[in-house]
Amino acid sequence: MGKDLYASFPESKRVFEKADEVLGFSLSGLIFGGPGEALINTVTSQPAILAASIAAFEAFRQRSGVKPAYLAGLSLGEYSALIAAGSLSFEAGLRLVRKRAEIMEEAAHRHPGGMAAVLDLPIGQLRDICLKAGAEIANINAPGQVVISGKKEAVGKASVLAQEAGAKRVIALEVSGGFHSSLMLEASAEFKPVLESAEISPAVIPVVSNYTARPQYQPAEIRENLAYQIHSPVRWEESMRFILSCGVSDFIEFGPGRILNGLLRRIDPSAQVISIEKKEDILNKEGKDAAER
Repeated sequence: MGKDLYASFPESKRVFEKADEVLGFSLSGLIFGGPGEALINTVTSQPAILAASIAAFEAFRQRSGVKPAYLAGLSLGEYSALIAAGSLSFEAGLRLVRKRAEIMEEAAHRHPGGMAAVLDLPIGQLRDICLKAGAEIANINAPGQVVISGKKEAVGKASVLAQEAGAKRVIALEVSGGFHSSLMLEASAEFKPVLESAEISPAVIPVVSNYTARPQYQPAEIRENLAYQIHSPVRWEESMRFILSCGVSDFIEFGPGRILNGLLRRIDPSAQVISIEKKEDILNKEGKDAAER
């Protein structure tokens, strides 16, 4: 993840080196060489994904001249978006993400929970099922893709009810807790003073908030939204529909994987989206086309 970027682009190399310096250990060594077990841990995986995403963004930005109209990121990705918008420095964003992961992991130990993805069941039906089972909606990602969260028993019960109601598939997620649910209320409260002490600047480019599904600009609202995001549903589909409604038709996804690419195609098949993850994504024709747009 990101190893070819590190080897190919000085901007990407600086991102990984800065991450190692800020965190006080070789995050890049873990990302490039493992062991895999160490990267599964939330406290390590979240800074790793942030670093890989910004490494891709910086390398592409230096070579493309693309000026985004809007930025957005799903859950952890919102921090990458805020860094790209100039609201957070990479160093500040990395420290916040690391502390956020620690606080959420501790909350998950105190209040064990789980999550599951429910495919192709109407959201209204799923809300009723969650109410009956004691589970909660955690992510509204795209039409036919919603994630539920909460206590393990509640998520298990809701999963069975969803299957009985006709869901195409219910997938238990390999996560350490019931994130984006009321189980994380304590984590939100603990994270607030951390956000208050962080240096956050007004966003130069509007960043669409997971919590409100609307643009956020000022430090006070950004701090509030990031705190609430921990225990509230991620309104990704609504966020993308807002950006689409503003006349945006071309999207670029940065970082490992192509999950957001797939979600956007479900939200609006006519939207043009490319993924920038590896060296060839930046240097090949597809990357050049994105730069021209």
